[in-house]
Amino acid sequence: MSKPTEPQIILDPHGNPAFVVIPYDEFVSRYEEKRAWIPNEVVEKTVMEGASPIRAWREYLGLTQEDVTRRLGITQSAFSQLETSRRPRKTTLRRVADALGIEVEQLMI
Repeated sequence: MSKPTEPQIILDPHGNPAFVVIPYDEFVSRYEEKRAWIPNEVVEKTVMEGASPIRAWREYLGLTQEDVTRRLGITQSAFSQLETSRRPRKTTLRRVADALGIEVEQLMI
């Protein structure tokens, strides 16, 4: 099967454009870098289990609190408080995102 090089337009029952299908590589190059993806496991842990986004991401990435505190240069006690905080400051979220290797927008769920 050859890979389509042009987008394909799928029409609705009335003949109007409803969807566009593009090659996966094109999708990735256009959208993946511009959007902060959030894995289902992180969403589930925050929504269903009530974990903070910081904790959900840390656990998803397989990191311990000690791993992250070393990267942030703070105590484990301070990080534990931060991890349970419901409204950390945006500057703090930036630092944590950098320590986790993710985008700050991914912590704002």
